[in-house]
Amino acid sequence: MGSEFHLRAVVTGETYAPDRVRYRADDGGLLEVALDQSSLDAGEMRRVLQDRLAHRGGVTASGVWRYREFLPPIPDDCVVSRREGNTPTYESDRLAAFTGVDGVRVKHEGCNPTGSFKDRGMTCGVSAAKWLGQTSVACASTGNTSASMASYAAVAGMKAFVFIPAGGVAAGKLAQAVLHGASVVQIEGNFDDAMRLVQEVCAEFGVYLLNSINPFRIEGQKAIGMEIAQDCCWQMPDWIVLPGGNLGNTSAIYKGLRELKAVGVIDRLPRMAVIQAAGAAPLHAGYIDGFAGEPRTVHGPDTIASAIRIGAPASWVKCVDAVRSTEGLVESVTDDEIIAAKRAVDTAGIGAEAASCASVAGLRRLASAGVVKRGDSVVCVLTGHILKDAEAAVGNYGIGESLADGAGVSFDPIVCQPTLESVRDGIARELGGG
Repeated sequence: MGSEFHLRAVVTGETYAPDRVRYRADDGGLLEVALDQSSLDAGEMRRVLQDRLAHRGGVTASGVWRYREFLPPIPDDCVVSRREGNTPTYESDRLAAFTGVDGVRVKHEGCNPTGSFKDRGMTCGVSAAKWLGQTSVACASTGNTSASMASYAAVAGMKAFVFIPAGGVAAGKLAQAVLHGASVVQIEGNFDDAMRLVQEVCAEFGVYLLNSINPFRIEGQKAIGMEIAQDCCWQMPDWIVLPGGNLGNTSAIYKGLRELKAVGVIDRLPRMAVIQAAGAAPLHAGYIDGFAGEPRTVHGPDTIASAIRIGAPASWVKCVDAVRSTEGLVESVTDDEIIAAKRAVDTAGIGAEAASCASVAGLRRLASAGVVKRGDSVVCVLTGHILKDAEAAVGNYGIGESLADGAGVSFDPIVCQPTLESVRDGIARELGGG
């Protein structure tokens, strides 16, 4: 297999054998998987990919491994899959009204097996670990990565270690990792401290690292962009808008779309808009300065959106390339804007965790500024399930308080006595008849 593809340094182009554990180039730079796709025919690939939508068994029933020709050629017996992907793309009149963009759709990655987009990367990352003969895996996480890695490691029969920042992980996400059997290493610091330490520990103990600096992780996540293209019948939207934390998703989606375009499956790339929380927005700061100089960092990142509470993103270089190559942009939004967007997503009947809704908040801001036009076609990526960060919902929706949002929704319970008359009166008041 080693001769069929290789690892390539993003900056220098230097190549390395893929059948040895390696996360970075010799100069410390990021790596990517390089495949020869020159023999692929665009028309044939569209036909094959459409046919595979009907698959209900085997590797290609997965919404990641459906795109096998664009992924590392890992043997079927090494593929660790939970039939991830195949996530819905929703239209919503309520979100169109909220954002000011008539053609907005949302791609809901929270419908993956463990409730986040991380499953796409993890099926590829854990499959690579199995192919490489690894027996233990580790990651640093604000929650979703740990939940996903623990699940896929359990399926593969591997030992899992998750490094988390103390007090920086939603309880539901941490519970997933624990229930799937992972060993939790709690760091009295932030995510960036956990990320530094997990790399050192993996190097010392020979544990396989599954954060997004692992090039195989990115290969799985690029299927998000490919599936968006297929959802759109290969006619790309004007914009893809997504939250920005560690920035692996941006670079992954761009890589997938770039490869589809190179083969001719799609004929153009959408512009990419990366949305960060204002309290954790190093990429936005770099964007304002034209990405001059070294990658920016934010010490002590602070935002309610725990999944993107990251001050030193690992995939900076790849993400900057994605933004520049698609004539994209970077924006930041406040926690209040994120919560308002979450209410809009939730009351539209879709629902997503707070960090996911940064994409919708960002689109609203960009539309208000006239950057995105009302008639533009837009896909916002929702990265996690509504139940992923219940603390944010309860603490900021004001459960038990009278708190109305732009959709005219009250989160105050209707308190009634245990009698039909009391319940009748409460419902009548809510309907405006009492």
